[in-house]
Amino acid sequence: MLAVKAVGLTKHFGRSVALQDCDLDLPAQRVIGVVGPNGAGKTTLLQLAAGLRYPTSGSMVVLDRSPRADAADLLPRLAFIAQDRPLYGDLTVAETLELGRQLNVRWDPAYARARVQRFRIGLDARVRGLSTGQRAQVAVAVALAKRPELVLLDEPVANLDPLARLELLEELMAAVAEGGMTMIMSANAIADIDRVCDYLVILLDGKVRLAGDIEEITAQHRFVSGPRELSFGDAWETVDARAAERQGTWILRAVMPAEPIASNDGTVVRPASLEEIVLAYLRARVEVAV
Repeated sequence: MLAVKAVGLTKHFGRSVALQDCDLDLPAQRVIGVVGPNGAGKTTLLQLAAGLRYPTSGSMVVLDRSPRADAADLLPRLAFIAQDRPLYGDLTVAETLELGRQLNVRWDPAYARARVQRFRIGLDARVRGLSTGQRAQVAVAVALAKRPELVLLDEPVANLDPLARLELLEELMAAVAEGGMTMIMSANAIADIDRVCDYLVILLDGKVRLAGDIEEITAQHRFVSGPRELSFGDAWETVDARAAERQGTWILRAVMPAEPIASNDGTVVRPASLEEIVLAYLRARVEVAV
């Protein structure tokens, strides 16, 4: 089963293109990371999946439903947390959870209360008086207490200190493992994707540049360092190349079965890390634009 299927998905804001002709098949019960530079379309993709915006053209199906035509059926099954984690500042934490109970038919009150109390967040505390990390934890508690099948997170750990960042990611991973839900999160920090995700989407200029299982993606790519005159044949696509006076470094992607690249005469060949792969695609995009 697919959590999200997009065909020719396009979204324009006036003359600005947020997404253009995107095709995606995102598997269910996975943790999916969406990366790309600012303006690549990450937030727009999540908003379209949540039914907060509608495509200019193309189609999107979420949990076998249309976010537009089947909103009443779909909304109880998904949760969306925006980057600014909007909550009512004048409400207490207890009032926030009670509002969640009244608005969600699948609400789990015991889970919601236990979760905020685990992080020593007082139920009588007003939301506006909470720290950034505490507000993030309350927002996630509200989202997960819906017991959704799909959770959409727009940079969930943005502006958090390192400890709050780690605690939030660990909590999200535990929820996915416990409930078998699908999580799709956008992020700017590659380390966060590497820590929790098993599926990757790279968006560049509103288009899908790469999508797939992270283990398969890393298996397809190589880091090579050696003499500038090295060549690699048709079996390898050069994603990014760096050249000094005599030496060069490359990130290569296998496009067909090929013989291993020889590691000799000062040439180093090894699997590329996820960070090297993502940065190679982003860097190549910047150079093409220049």
